[in-house]
Amino acid sequence: MGHTCAVNRTVPLLTILLVGLLAPACGKSIGDNCATNIDCAQDGTRICDLSQPDGYCTVDGCDDSSCPSDSICVRFFDQKFPTGLCPNAAPGTAGECRANELCVDQCRTDELCVICGPSPTQPQENCCVPSASERRYCAATCGSNDDCRDGYVCRTSNTLGSLALLPDPNASATAKFCAPAEP
Repeated sequence: MGHTCAVNRTVPLLTILLVGLLAPACGKSIGDNCATNIDCAQDGTRICDLSQPDGYCTVDGCDDSSCPSDSICVRFFDQKFPTGLCPNAAPGTAGECRANELCVDQCRTDELCVICGPSPTQPQENCCVPSASERRYCAATCGSNDDCRDGYVCRTSNTLGSLALLPDPNASATAKFCAPAEP
């Protein structure tokens, strides 16, 4: 009978340990603060982007269907060194497009036209950036600034070197995500 008693105490203890180990595997949500990758997900499915204020849990290298349901895949381009301007082009294109015509090259074939500028509140313009500078990350979706954590704002995609990567390209113009507020 002593053996049965030990088994009964062991089963609840194992259950508690198993639940305790599995719960943190879910990690934090996309856009939550973090200090290490383990803060975001112990199974390695999410990383902590320490280049963002107080860290930002994300998925690196996403595509249009790989982000969790509360986030979107955003393409970010290095806009620090634009190679030229594309004032009449739609963001995400290689040049100026007119109805029923092919694009007239304003950017080279290895570049994309993105909206770039110093900040969301200062004048912006369309500029050509190298396609090779693209990085993709899952970003938390939002409807307003209240949906983002402290120090972050709800930004519309297709601004400041970002383009949403969505199954429906028409939806990318209205897609919004939480991004660091300007200092």
